[in-house]
This record gives sequence, C-alpha cells and structure tokens, in this order.
Amino acid sequence: MKEPSSKSYIVAVCLSGIFGVMGIHHFYLGRYLEGIIDFSLFVATIVCWMTGHIGWAVLFGLADALHTFIITIMLLTGSFKDGKGRVVCYPGQKLA
Repeated sequence: MKEPSSKSYIVAVCLSGIFGVMGIHHFYLGRYLEGIIDFSLFVATIVCWMTGHIGWAVLFGLADALHTFIITIMLLTGSFKDGKGRVVCYPGQKLA
C-alpha cells in the first residue's frame, strides 16, 4: 500500500488556487525545482510586461497559467505527489 503525504490537501489546493502562478504550492509540497521554475515564469512574465515585450509576457503568462491549471486539477483529483513521492490525498481517498 502506498503511503499518503503528510502535507495538508486543503492547504495545497488553496495555495495552488490562490498563488498558483507563483509556484508557492510547490515549495509547500517540497517540490523545490518546480517551485523555482514556476516562480521564474511568473517573474519573467512581469518583467517582460513592464519592459514592453508584451508578446513574451503573454507567452510566459499562458505557459504558467496552463501549468498551474493542470497541477490544480491533479491536486483536486488526488493524483499529485509531494517532493517525497507520496500522494497528496483528498479527504477519504483510498490508496491502492
């Protein structure tokens, strides 16, 4: 039987839903490389927007938003793992 994550499902979903494009949920779950990449995309979007490179800003922003949407869906369905490879389970989820 698989071992569930010790991280809170509710906290992970809330962080992903509210601060998802910043990658805060990845840091909470111990997925530091993904967190750094996600945060870098966020910063790149802001910097490109502020320097007038709107095309790049839109590209980075869409990539970040799509990634966040996919991760949030994976969290909601109980199929996302923390940094130790354990599933972040929704309440009542049974692991096979």
